[in-house]
Amino acid sequence: MTPPVITAPLDAPGGANGQRSVNVRGHGPWWRRFLSFAGPGYLVAVGYMDPGNWATDLGGGAAYGYSLLWIIALSSCMAMLLQILSARLGIVAQADLAQLCRQHSSRRSAIAQWLLCELAICACDLAEVIGTAIALKLLFGIPLTYGVILTALDVLAILWLQQRGFRYLEAFVMALLGVIFLCFAVNLALAQPEWRAVAAGFIPTTQTVTDPGMLYLAIGIIGATVMPHNLYLHSSTVQSRRFSASDDGTRKALTFAAADVVVALGLAFLVNAAILITSAAVFHTSGHAQIADLEEAYKLLGPLTGTALASILFGVALLAAGLSSSVAATLAGQIVMEGFVNLKLPRWARRLITRALAIVPALFVTIVYGDHGVTSLLILSQVILSLQLPFAMWPLIRYTGSRDIMGRFATPRPVAWLAWAMMVLIVGLNGILLSRL
Repeated sequence: MTPPVITAPLDAPGGANGQRSVNVRGHGPWWRRFLSFAGPGYLVAVGYMDPGNWATDLGGGAAYGYSLLWIIALSSCMAMLLQILSARLGIVAQADLAQLCRQHSSRRSAIAQWLLCELAICACDLAEVIGTAIALKLLFGIPLTYGVILTALDVLAILWLQQRGFRYLEAFVMALLGVIFLCFAVNLALAQPEWRAVAAGFIPTTQTVTDPGMLYLAIGIIGATVMPHNLYLHSSTVQSRRFSASDDGTRKALTFAAADVVVALGLAFLVNAAILITSAAVFHTSGHAQIADLEEAYKLLGPLTGTALASILFGVALLAAGLSSSVAATLAGQIVMEGFVNLKLPRWARRLITRALAIVPALFVTIVYGDHGVTSLLILSQVILSLQLPFAMWPLIRYTGSRDIMGRFATPRPVAWLAWAMMVLIVGLNGILLSRL
């Protein structure tokens, strides 16, 4: 008899990730066993659809049409490999990246890494606050200042979901991702892109390197791809699955985890591609090549497509992205705090602290500098994330390639070399991006 899929509260052993609280099916059709494992990939997928990605996708489509679609595809493949490595680490080592960093680092180094990671999580939360506040303004006319304050209310919703169980959190995020996907699918149809030109956009061109403006946007798209806190988050949340500890059970878990990543980040890729395609079809073809601001894009989508529905769907998708990202930031904050310094706080306290650290600067900027200041703050949040990136990538690639930690499941050398090359590329591009800000 196939065991039922069950959930347990997040207060079960394992802390913030609901460790081994979700059964996976050991028998039956492959797709049913995969569905019982699916979920952790979607929690990290929201990080690849944050307002920072939206801004670069909008700017790339408006300025250069469909030419940068291949960059989105490339960055998505990079993200998939890193998240698969993160999932493998959690499944095989039965420890998350933050815990392993603490075990293999001096106390001073662990605390320094923790503080850097906390800074990145606060920066990510800042982007979510800004994105949600902008969406509330666009949809309901709520001033940004009040919208920033209202974002604190999502703490109650997240805490309620956490009390229900880990599967409820995953279902909530997956539902919001579905909303984002449907909104942009409709907008894509309303935009009526030239599909031959879309297909050509996935073919790499030398113009991306020779054109300084295009290169800058390409660097922005790649540089904003990997969210450092996602690497800590994923290595923890995959441990929520209760699978056989045998080699065969571990091997199957690794297969399902990889499939979960490919499907979830494949969805994120489609959303990012849809944003750029919509921007290219609506703004680039109509001569609005300088569009990169979320509010400006919202205001022009309706008139240029001939229906106000396009603008409404854009705002709804932005709101769903902000809400779903809040869940991931909450979990990531708890995981890195417990992992690096073994410091445990109640989830409500952790969430309130993180959200307060994001709300205060957002509120200050909106009051002092007005609506135009939030765009600069959004860019600053992406800069902070890029600075923290190597501190997450380096130990991940190192530990997954270690036979002392991973045993026979250590990353094969060709894959490890590819991951190291990706790290050098992403960090190097981030450096170029930072130097030009």
